[in-house]
Amino acid sequence: MRFNIISVFFLGSCLLSMSCQHSFSDKRLPILGPREAAGAADKAEGVDTIYHKIPDFSFLNQDSSIITQEIFDNSIYIADFFFTSCPSICPIMHRNMLKVYKKYKGNKNVMFLSHSIDPKYDTPSVLKVYAKKLGVEGNQWQFATGSREDIYGIASSYLVFTPVEDKNAPGGFEHQGWFILVDKDKQIRGAYDGTNDQQIEKLLEEMEILLAEYQ
Repeated sequence: MRFNIISVFFLGSCLLSMSCQHSFSDKRLPILGPREAAGAADKAEGVDTIYHKIPDFSFLNQDSSIITQEIFDNSIYIADFFFTSCPSICPIMHRNMLKVYKKYKGNKNVMFLSHSIDPKYDTPSVLKVYAKKLGVEGNQWQFATGSREDIYGIASSYLVFTPVEDKNAPGGFEHQGWFILVDKDKQIRGAYDGTNDQQIEKLLEEMEILLAEYQ
């Protein structure tokens, strides 16, 4: 089994959830990922710590339109990595993501971003059909494709391991089923097993906590 910083966070959060209860009013979600002390220029602006952020990107979505980080500027969003022909965890992941989507459908403060790890097959038109089958409308849930280098390269920024093409893996790809919660500052605030019902409930709870930060 592959482990990374998200895996460690997941194990720790499971233990924590056994001993405490969350309250929207008195809890703030942690900022995940590496951090460093601010330089002189940042300290002059009142910033003591520089936190890990999702870097700028440019992908094609299901409508064959270029999307960048700007589309998420005023929203928190949930990101994941999948492929449309996946025979294993992806159908479970997106059934669960669909539950979250339906709860927040039409909420301008919440968006979704699913990166395809199979850019050869998952063209925008294929992603469009996939989105339609799920029942996704409009641009609240973006399905992204791009070059293999760009898609695989950004995976590490979400602190998940880079997908691997493996003919022995189901569907030909080895990947993880994390849902990554990103705030309006492009910082990672949570990670959840997209195949686990209890983790989906935790995601829904922590989305409310995060949204409360902006009220």
